[in-house]
Amino acid sequence: MGKELGRIFDLRSDTLTTPSAAMRKAMSEAAVGDDVYGEDPTVKRLEQRTAELVGTETAMFVPSGTMANQLAILLHTRPGDSVITEESSHLALFEAGGAAALSGVQFETVSSDWSAHELQNAYRGESIHLASSAVLVFENTHNVGGGDARPLEVSSRALEFARSKQLKTHLDGARLWNAAVALKSSEEALAKGFDTVSVCFSKGLGAPVGSALCMSQWNRARALKLRKRLGGGMRQSGILAAACLASLDNRQRLVQDHHHAFELAQALKSIGFEVKTAQFATNMVYFRDAGRQDRDLVGEFESIGIRASYIGRGFSRLVTHLDIHSEDIKEACSRIRNFKF
Repeated sequence: MGKELGRIFDLRSDTLTTPSAAMRKAMSEAAVGDDVYGEDPTVKRLEQRTAELVGTETAMFVPSGTMANQLAILLHTRPGDSVITEESSHLALFEAGGAAALSGVQFETVSSDWSAHELQNAYRGESIHLASSAVLVFENTHNVGGGDARPLEVSSRALEFARSKQLKTHLDGARLWNAAVALKSSEEALAKGFDTVSVCFSKGLGAPVGSALCMSQWNRARALKLRKRLGGGMRQSGILAAACLASLDNRQRLVQDHHHAFELAQALKSIGFEVKTAQFATNMVYFRDAGRQDRDLVGEFESIGIRASYIGRGFSRLVTHLDIHSEDIKEACSRIRNFKF
């Protein structure tokens, strides 16, 4: 297959990127120290820059976005509490039951509309019979929502409700960078009002490892201990932080990934596939066979040299990233249009 088709286009996720030569150089030259002792200068630089971009007092470097989210839940809840989040959020679906296993909490979910009616139905008060609501978690961009960037009008509705009920709030902003580009906004504007914010450097930005939990100084001392408890304390991690610092320079080029995803979506629509509609599309394309919604298309796409992911409910996913270039997208679209599905 490889010889006949030429290049294999791996579009399973934007986590598949490999460090550029410039990023590897930055890693090799990074000044390092023991970060558990708070002595790694490159980690400190990354945390300061990230906090400035997101608009929080401080940030804490962690290995993964899942750890950042789980730390936020641990910070804001006690065992037996409930968490209000979207029914198809990353926290609810793709973190291996971490919130239940680590924090002892349960979810009360709403749809992607975050309507006042749904929020009120999801809220649990202080009755002795209920798991009291403690925190609201919002995701931007919304992965399963087709990579939809959520505008301020939606997040503001959720934040306003949380404030009215004195709930803590967390923004899962793993791809907040994509949201800012798609909405022509700043990360700070989209993160304003949340108690904690997670961001990821190893997705669209192209770093090999790393996320950050952004928060107040008051939360940091507790978060450091929780990170240690989860095994997330790293030593000379400035080598990784240097890659993340370099990755932040890739933020504005995300618009190219978004355009590439649009081209893929058009190619899929042109041959009859149903493509999930996002109000503010980014770098993800969710699609399925409208006539046979249980159809797993991953194998068929593999046969034409395009790697996709199967997400469920008939939907497969293609994700563009910085290692996929314009000529690659043209070729991928041509293969899609010419294949007899």
